[in-house]
Amino acid sequence: MAGMTSTFHHLCKSQLPKSLKPLSFQFQSFPFHVHCPSTTCYPSISTTISTRYGGGRGGALTRSKSSDDEALDISSIKSDTVRLIDEQQKMVGIVSKAEAFQMAEDAELDLVILSPDADPPVVRIMDYNKYRYEQQKKKRDQQKKSAASRMDLKELKMGYNIDVHDYSVRLKAAKKFLKDGDKVKVIVNLKGRENEFRNNAIELLRRFQNDVGELAIEESKNFRDRNIFMVLVPNKAVVQKSQDSPKKKENEVSASV
Repeated sequence: MAGMTSTFHHLCKSQLPKSLKPLSFQFQSFPFHVHCPSTTCYPSISTTISTRYGGGRGGALTRSKSSDDEALDISSIKSDTVRLIDEQQKMVGIVSKAEAFQMAEDAELDLVILSPDADPPVVRIMDYNKYRYEQQKKKRDQQKKSAASRMDLKELKMGYNIDVHDYSVRLKAAKKFLKDGDKVKVIVNLKGRENEFRNNAIELLRRFQNDVGELAIEESKNFRDRNIFMVLVPNKAVVQKSQDSPKKKENEVSASV
């Protein structure tokens, strides 16, 4: 019985006498029983038995049917005929299911179901492992492109009377975000009587946009509410140019050396 361990703990401080015989075990189909050599078990001994089951055939866990199994399960096709595409991706036409299977066998390739609900179902002769790998690779590439094209919105808040140092910190952060391909929302909070200085806040946002320069294009703005803001999006042409310039300089230095 794989993984079975037995542990005996002596509950008394003194050791057992040498005359004491060890316990004997008789295992039956679970549950099992522990028998002592006499009618009275020794109270000073506790027994702990743990069991671990392995997997494999006949185990408690069974593998669920995957989409791969379904794509290769030709027996699931009830129709006697199929529309066959060969290993060169050429349309063979409608053939019997047995003939399509035999052609795949002769080519030492797989017969894969592409459209099980078509009339008749569409199947193709191919190396399924290679096909699945290419599909997974395409999916990963699409996910990378999607992630690269996705813009995150970064928020920068400041007061209408922000000092020079804090302003420069936010300006530097905005440029970094834009170069990374993210949008920037610049917010000026006006609290209470600060609303009287709305023009100062608007002028601050305009100045901020001017200092960011060609890196960004104005997407939207709101100068009416108490929390006025402006959303800037990356100017892709300028951002790409700024990213390529350092690489060009590095190549020039390497060539001169």
